[in-house]
Amino acid sequence: MTNIAILGFGVVGSGVYEIVSKNDTLEEKCGSKIKVKKVLDIRDLSPHPAQNILAKDFSEILNDSEISIAIESIGGLSPAYEYSKSLLLAGKSVVTSNKAVVAAHGKELQKIADENNVRYMYEASVGGGIPIIRPLKNCLAANKITEIVGILNGTTNYILTQMVTHGTTFADALAQAQAKGYAEADPTADVEGHDTARKIAILSGIAFGQDVDYKDIPTQGITQVTLDDFRKAEEAGCTLKLIGHAKLTNGKPECKVAPTQVPKDSLLANVNDVFNGIVVRGDSVGEVMFYGHGAGKLPTASAIMADIIEIIRN
Repeated sequence: MTNIAILGFGVVGSGVYEIVSKNDTLEEKCGSKIKVKKVLDIRDLSPHPAQNILAKDFSEILNDSEISIAIESIGGLSPAYEYSKSLLLAGKSVVTSNKAVVAAHGKELQKIADENNVRYMYEASVGGGIPIIRPLKNCLAANKITEIVGILNGTTNYILTQMVTHGTTFADALAQAQAKGYAEADPTADVEGHDTARKIAILSGIAFGQDVDYKDIPTQGITQVTLDDFRKAEEAGCTLKLIGHAKLTNGKPECKVAPTQVPKDSLLANVNDVFNGIVVRGDSVGEVMFYGHGAGKLPTASAIMADIIEIIRN
């Protein structure tokens, strides 16, 4: 029996709880029954889906010796970072979808995990349900990665798709995204490109083995994109996408985020709506592309569960 705890019961946390509750093949896949022993949620939901195992105080999880893996799905930097660090120091593995914490503190948390013989895993922090971090670390390990080009934010991709397909203005497309739940009430991190910058920083660090501070990445969002920009791209045989780009230049990683003209005959030009697409170029494998739902309850929870299964197996 492997006891896990879920910190935060929003979209992602509830998705993990749902998968564990309904998937009866998990034990066969990882060799251990998985049980959610505690759920940390400070909200007053009545009735709460996890009422019988609800924790209101983080210490209930931190001090429970029977819990070996914690899923951090709180979001934001604090208290997510502090909780993750405390859990690792207490000898518990941590799995997260929190790109803000991974981008800002991932190296430190990984070091703490190694020193305490536990795991810090974050497949779900980039690309939602798309496997990309594990392939970079394992499947493509024999390659010298030279470049990563990706559509890494589903909200902005949805907005740009509405603009090019229906002639919708940015403001109206953003309102549609918010109405559908694709964009937050405060969409700044998405539309200004900060979310994409965090993700390309994470991928660059893994691919090139050199840390990149996402705050140092030249970043331009899509708030200034107009329908006239799409007309100009069309004349050049292209479309516009918000692209996160990382490449090695003279042995150093060089990253940027910006709306970019993408040739219509390229793979990324056909990644639309809330989907993500990530192209990786390696010296041996050539060009490979990863495509799928870049966000969402069950796709992201699926990536978290893959990390949990790997921890249990190993």
